[in-house]
Amino acid sequence: MSGANFLVVGLGNIGPEYAHTRHNMGFMVLDAWAKASNTLFESKRYGDLAVVTIKGKNFYLLKPSTYMNLSGKAVRYWLGKLPITEEQLMVVCDDINLPFGTLRMRKRGSDGGHNGLKNISELIETQDFARLRIGVGHEFGEGEQIDFVLGELSEAQETQMEEISAKAIKGITDWAFIGIDRAMNFVNTKTQGKE
Repeated sequence: MSGANFLVVGLGNIGPEYAHTRHNMGFMVLDAWAKASNTLFESKRYGDLAVVTIKGKNFYLLKPSTYMNLSGKAVRYWLGKLPITEEQLMVVCDDINLPFGTLRMRKRGSDGGHNGLKNISELIETQDFARLRIGVGHEFGEGEQIDFVLGELSEAQETQMEEISAKAIKGITDWAFIGIDRAMNFVNTKTQGKE
């Protein structure tokens, strides 16, 4: 992919009470990436931002501070500020339709009922941006979805986050260096975590 700058947006909710919840998968991956790169997040407009440079490419890691349902506000602002096109945008989020730990990368698509993706699509006026969904499972009854996604990961799941994050980070860097089609071949395998 041409271009030296990429915006990687991890979706989640700010605040310690949300830190280990299923809905914060995007934040967890970006936190792991910054930690592995010895990079710190700085509080900026509409979010916390860290920059990781790999072989001349700059990855701007953004954790919106707008809360999940208004994530588009941060994405729209930083796309214009950097400036970066939608082709160089990757959104990382949780997905209740995938088993825990399963990764799915897509070039574009609907929000699939995810309020963060929905708000981003509405505010940047396109669904044509890459996204990496991380499965959190679907172990809840009717009417319990909100409690489930805002619930914390189990201890067993927490221990798997390092491996899941590493695979997600490799997938995102592959996307930038070798293109999304080849990156999807790597990411979209059937391996998954254990419950």
